[in-house]
Amino acid sequence: MSQTVQPDNLVTLHYRIALDNGQPLVSTFEGTPATLQLGTGELLPTLEGLIAGLQVGQRKAFELAAEQAFGSWREDLVERVKREHMPDEDIEALSIMEFTAPDGSRYSGLVREIDAQSALIDFNHPLAGKSIRFEVEVIGIL
Repeated sequence: MSQTVQPDNLVTLHYRIALDNGQPLVSTFEGTPATLQLGTGELLPTLEGLIAGLQVGQRKAFELAAEQAFGSWREDLVERVKREHMPDEDIEALSIMEFTAPDGSRYSGLVREIDAQSALIDFNHPLAGKSIRFEVEVIGIL
């Protein structure tokens, strides 16, 4: 009898996330499979939902619109930050910058442009607004 993935399983699998044009972004198929604890945020909840219900040995591909994957790109997540509120280091456009929120949590943003006074930071997920292809092969349930 084949085992079926449940929403809280520890699962070993191969997976690939690619843009809808086929450009791979992340893939374990060429190397060591991943072992993920479902339900803990290691993987996007939507992707976890697609894995749940699959059987060991099953391989499946899913096409996801931006809203189903990493969300729509949002203008309100792009903001201008004054240089005095940024780390005292060399910062270049198109680099990723880490920030610490008042509650101590850390988050990052992409520096879109920068000058002596401020920087335009995009806090959208890098894949926001992009459709993706998610391919998964379940190897085992631990």
